[in-house]
Amino acid sequence: QVQLVESGGGSVQAEGSLRLSCAASGNTYMMAWFRQAPGKEREGVAAISRGGATMYADSVKGRFTISRDNAKNILYLQMNSLKPEDTGVYYCAAGTRPGGSIGKVSEYTHWGKGTQVTVSS
Repeated sequence: QVQLVESGGGSVQAEGSLRLSCAASGNTYMMAWFRQAPGKEREGVAAISRGGATMYADSVKGRFTISRDNAKNILYLQMNSLKPEDTGVYYCAAGTRPGGSIGKVSEYTHWGKGTQVTVSS
């Protein structure tokens, strides 16, 4: 059973930056970041295969960068030019789904507890 622990959330003003990290207790294949704003469904933000292929939601393309260190089993999300609408709880997820898209919540088998990101205008 892979355990995922996120860190790096916080409060920042619009146009600021944050870097999220997710430490995994074992090897993982596809990994992703999801987020959930109050009153909204959890949505995919970005995903990365073990080989480094990346996928992004249209809303974050050009602003967010997902990366991973397979030797250390750590997933990252560099978030730049943050907007108030990026506010939410960010979750790390891992699964064995094939690449090509971020995928659905139900396609990921392991989840972290989440880290809060708050962007003020």
